[in-house]
Amino acid sequence: MVGKYDNLPAELSGGEQQRISIARALAGKPKILFADEPTANLDSVSGQQVIDLMTKLNREIGQTIVMVTHEREYAMTCDRIIHMEDGLVIHEEQLK
Repeated sequence: MVGKYDNLPAELSGGEQQRISIARALAGKPKILFADEPTANLDSVSGQQVIDLMTKLNREIGQTIVMVTHEREYAMTCDRIIHMEDGLVIHEEQLK
């Protein structure tokens, strides 16, 4: 996002706003990172970079990440998938 420092949030694209939100969430070094559709508004390359970063944080420093996603391919990078419907757990998969 070169050259965007002086821009207001409304002057950024949805993808740029999404990446800034992720950076802000990580800057506080939380024990648990809650990510609600972290790849929304991102192109496939940027989306994969976000997933790769979260995977790296989990594997290398033990960052706990709770992610909501409708993208099965991204969910498959997780250790556990919990399927919910109408606020109820309907199925759980242990992947690793």
